[in-house]
Amino acid sequence: MADKAVPHFHNQAGVTVIAVGSKEFMCIGALPPFDHPHVFLDMGSDSEIICQYCSTLFRYDPRLKAGTAEPAGCVWHDEAPQEAPRAA
Repeated sequence: MADKAVPHFHNQAGVTVIAVGSKEFMCIGALPPFDHPHVFLDMGSDSEIICQYCSTLFRYDPRLKAGTAEPAGCVWHDEAPQEAPRAA
């Protein structure tokens, strides 16, 4: 299974602004199981965007690497355990 091609960010901490190093990403709101529908956000030529579900303000920061955020804890990594192959 491939990794996510689009970064996912959350605002579990309830911060006012999340600086991100990507202009296209998914907002999941809070951490699962309290996440909202995963929404694709595209800033286009703008440098800020607000998630229509959770009202989190995301601000593009070109100093950050793609897929990273400040605060760094706002990057979501799906660490669900992979299902083990079944014996035949």
